[in-house]
This record gives sequence, C-alpha cells and structure tokens, in this order.
Amino acid sequence: MENAKTPDPTTPAPPPRARDASGILAVRTGFLRRRTGTPRPKLPRPGSRALLILFGFVVAGGLLAAVHRGVLDREFARKVSVSRAAPFEIKKIRMDLAEMEVDEKTLANALDARLKYFQSTRANEFYISIDTRKRQFSFHFADKVLRDAPVRVGPGRTVTVGRKVWTFAPLTGAFNVKGKYENGSWTAPAWAYAMIGQKPPKPLRRIPRGLGRYVIALGNDYVIHSPPPAESPLRGAKPGSFLVPEADLAAIWPRVGPATRVYVFGAEGDDALGAER
Repeated sequence: MENAKTPDPTTPAPPPRARDASGILAVRTGFLRRRTGTPRPKLPRPGSRALLILFGFVVAGGLLAAVHRGVLDREFARKVSVSRAAPFEIKKIRMDLAEMEVDEKTLANALDARLKYFQSTRANEFYISIDTRKRQFSFHFADKVLRDAPVRVGPGRTVTVGRKVWTFAPLTGAFNVKGKYENGSWTAPAWAYAMIGQKPPKPLRRIPRGLGRYVIALGNDYVIHSPPPAESPLRGAKPGSFLVPEADLAAIWPRVGPATRVYVFGAEGDDALGAER
C-alpha cells in the first residue's frame, strides 16, 4: 500500500466552489451559469403609434398646466389690485357715511350696501344702484355704467285711514329683484286716496298700470316704478319707493331679472320696512 501524499503547505488551496443547488456561481471568480430550459419571456415593446399618443398626452398636459398657471397668476394679480384699492374705497365710504345724520342701524345698512356695491364692481354681472342723496339711478355691468337716470325718492311717511295705519320708511341696503311687472293692474289702497285728500271708493278699484308701465319689486311692498297714469290716485313716487323715467326702465328691462342685485344707499331716517298694521 502506497503511503498517502502529504499536502505541501506552500501550495495554495483551490478556491472553494459554491453550492450547486444555488445555480448562481460555479466559482467565486467565475461567470454566471447559463440557464437551460424554457427561455425567459421578453416584455412587449410599445409601438410607434402608442408612443406618439403618449407623447401627445404629455404635451397636452404641459399646455394645460401652463394655461392653469396663467389663470392663477391673473387671479392673484386681480386680488392684489383689489386689496390695494379696498382701503381707499372703504375710506371714501366712511367719509361719505360720516356726513349722514342717521341712526346706528341705518348706518350699518348703508355701509353694508356700499361694501356689497363695491364688490359688485369687480364681478361680471348686471346690477342697479340708487344714490338717494344724489337722486341718481344707475344700471351697471361690472365697473361700467350702462345707463344713468334721475330718480325721485318717495318720502317716508305714515298714513292713517280710520283705524288702519300704513308706515313707509326710507329704504337702504342690498336686495335681490323679487319680480318685475309690465302693464300690470294695481288695486289702489286706501292710503293712496288719503294722500291726495280723497275718500277711498268702496270697493277699491283696480287701475291698469296703476303704479306705471314698468314695476320692479324689491320685496316688503317696496318698488322701482315708472310714472303712474293720470287715472291713478298715486301722484309721483310711491312712499319709500323709487320713481324712474319710463324710457330708462324700458332700456334696461330685458336685462333685469331675479338674479339682479339692487343697492340703495344715502337714505336718511329709520329703515323699518313699510307695512300695514
């Protein structure tokens, strides 16, 4: 029997082999083993048409983002300009109101009406303003005046007929149009006859166009109306309401609707609503 060779300690040992079960490396310094069997499936590549469509979406998204950014920039600039102008407008409103000899409640209503009027000048909408101190009726779109007209303001007063009392007070504030009536009939109440020193008929008569050809209702029996006819007992403006020339109301008539805002400011006295007690 041959004796087993004794390993030479000076001879380097071969590098260890990786486990065959892993199938990754045969030798640490070797290459990956090539897998055998079924080939690995390849991912599908998009066609040129799909790539063009995807590119179109990217371009469209970029354009939309640029447009949106422009809109935001313009809106921000508008708000900055409004904020810069607001202190001047509020100062002017305060100066105008300081000259009015009114009670606290009327002052609050007048301030509210003027602030809302100022806000409407920044919006793209139609609205009406009535300055009772200047006796001016104006029809606006945003900050542009489309029509000016003189306005007669019905004075606030109390009318008594027997046991019935009607109180009409000057009107201030911001309102929505409640309705509009053209060529409507009006049953003249007893107070209309009492104001001209006549005894009310029994029964009360319905008068065609009794308040005028054009009537804009503001609620609580307040109106903007054109001149009444001679057959009506009403002479001039209805108490607490507003009389505007017929031609001016006819000019704005198609543009007045339920969404139209009306701003009344400058009135003196109490702001209690006209009512029958």
